[in-house]
Amino acid sequence: MFFHITLERNMQLHPRHFGPHLRDKLVAKLMKDVEGTCSGRHGFVVAITGVEDIGKGLIREGTGFVTFPVKYQAVVFRPFKGEILEAVVTMVNKMGFFAEAGPVQIFVSNHLIPDDMEFQSGDMPNYTTSDGSVKIQKDSEVRLKIIGTRVDATEIFCIGTIKDDFLGVINDPGVTA
Repeated sequence: MFFHITLERNMQLHPRHFGPHLRDKLVAKLMKDVEGTCSGRHGFVVAITGVEDIGKGLIREGTGFVTFPVKYQAVVFRPFKGEILEAVVTMVNKMGFFAEAGPVQIFVSNHLIPDDMEFQSGDMPNYTTSDGSVKIQKDSEVRLKIIGTRVDATEIFCIGTIKDDFLGVINDPGVTA
């Protein structure tokens, strides 16, 4: 799920950046350092939408660097147990498949894939129904449900299932229209 939240961070800036464009340099450094990162508490920072406040700088003794407290707004992505996501399959093996929904990698075990789908090895490993009508392979788009998350300091891992109503393949790259 996506959230729009206010975050704070202390930014260090070298003295060579001081001048009329100090604020621009701070905002650019903030975007470079923060966008695309993950914190276990808030999730993945997708984008910074605005800077609310830049506090007074504090000079670091011995280095000349200045630390500025920066308050900013950001869009973050944090997956939750029970959430339904659409993801792209990145790898298929006999244990299940991995899919990505934005920055999150989700593993779907073969026990959480419908019983009528079987693993097929070969050039393009996949899970296929007995009649061949549905195929999960690399680059397939699937709708899945998150049944578990594990949050580390800098990463979020998810386990998903497609063994439920309205879940499964929504777009198969192997089928041409």
